[in-house]
Order: sequence, then structure tokens, then C-alpha cells
Amino acid sequence: MIELDSKKMAAVVASYQVPVKPEILSEIQNLMDVEEPDMELIAQLISNDVGLSAAILKIINSPFYGMNRRISEIKQAVMMLGLNTINALVTTILLKSSFQGEASISLERFWDDALDVANAMTFIGNKIKSKIPVDLLYTIGLFHDCGIPLLALKFSDYKDILIEANSAGETSIALEEKNYSTNHAVLGYYVASSWHLPKDICQLILQHHDEKYLSSITGSQDQLAFAALKAAENMVERVKRFKISPDWHLYSEQVLSVLGISEEDYTDLEEDYNEIL
Repeated sequence: MIELDSKKMAAVVASYQVPVKPEILSEIQNLMDVEEPDMELIAQLISNDVGLSAAILKIINSPFYGMNRRISEIKQAVMMLGLNTINALVTTILLKSSFQGEASISLERFWDDALDVANAMTFIGNKIKSKIPVDLLYTIGLFHDCGIPLLALKFSDYKDILIEANSAGETSIALEEKNYSTNHAVLGYYVASSWHLPKDICQLILQHHDEKYLSSITGSQDQLAFAALKAAENMVERVKRFKISPDWHLYSEQVLSVLGISEEDYTDLEEDYNEIL
């Protein structure tokens, strides 16, 4: 486990605009956490936010969801998709909209990639029947790199850092530390904490570039989630850009071992995901 110097990190993070968890998301999740959630009440709460409602309906009527008829009301969406999917959609929309300003990278492209990784993690979780709730995998995929937009909003040269790292076939962590005295994993940890994600997810986000994370295989739920993330990152990179992800060579053997699949199985998963994407 990586331990942060809280005072030093608080000073670093104080200079960033770390978004706080929106009140409406807390209200929705509180309604979901009761023994028998009132779906009508949840639908009404979402419907009261016109912008959020419109964004949800736009997403679920897209080809990705493959609905056989157009959904025109949030109540229909809640009933058809279920609370976990609606919660994931609401979180996605609110997280994206919480990063505002002029950035040195395309935030649209960034969130496209984040969503693809989140969906790939869900896809992998459903295929391998792991012990991790699929909605947790989605959340990890969505949040794992959310420190990147913070850096892009603060530093006009951040795109150059990403280009340099990409040219070297490496992650951007070392260059971020060198130039900014912090990195996107640390900042992502603070965003996840600010949104009150479970501590184990926050810690996983903090360590998602830790080369030693799978050095000793324990088969824990955290390692399963980490392995699913690395497999998903590489899958998205391969399908979208025909390259392997920068740190795949560090983890590939351990990832497949933790997930309990062979290289052939992984290739099959990649091909199936490619068809969906």
C-alpha cells in the first residue's frame, strides 16, 4: 500500500480545483441504499434536473444500448435499465461536467477513453464471472485516470508531457512528478476520495501504475480489479489505436494469471469487444 504524506499532498492538491461530489448524486445513492428502493422517487429526482435527464436519455437511446424502442422518460429508463446502470450513467455525466475550463488536451477524447475503459472492464467482469461487482469495475474504469484532466486544466504544457511519454512508450507518471511534483494517480485518488468512493477503490486508483502491485499474487478482490483494469486499458488501446498500452508488458503474465485466462482467451475477449465497440 502506498502511503501519502498528508500535509505535503494537501498543499499540492490545494492548488488544484478538485471537484466535490454533487448533492444530487448523494441523494440518488442514499435512496438506492435502502432495503427496498423506491424507483419512482429516484426517477422523479433525476427528472427534476432537466440537463441530467436529457443527457441520460441521449445516452440510452444511442446505438450502444441497442434499445428496440425509443425511451422518452426517465421512469422508463430506470425500470428498463435498473438502478445500478442508472447510477453509473448519472455518475459518468456528473463527473464529466465537473471538469470545466480551458484544458491543454481534448477533454472529450479523454472522457471517451475513460468510458471505453469502464465499459471494457464491465465486459471483462461479465465474461470472466469474477467475484467483483460489475458496477464497481465500471466505477474504477471511469475514475482511474481522472487526475489527468486536473493536470490538463492547470498546465498549458501538459499535452507535451503526454506526447513525450507516448513517444517513449511509457506512462506519464515519471514526467508528471519531474515537472509538477505530483502525478495523475495521486490527484485521481483525491478526486475519488472527494466523491466518497470506497477506500479500496481510492487506493487502487492511487496505485494503478504501481509496478509491484501484482508481484505477489494473492487472488484478492483488489488484485482482480487491478488485473481487469490493466486488461481493459490494453484492450481499448489495441482496438482503438492498434497499440499495446504503455505498461502492459509489465503486467500481462500476472494479469492473465489473476483473471484465470490464457492468452488465447484474452485475444478472443479482445475480438468480441472490438465487435461491440
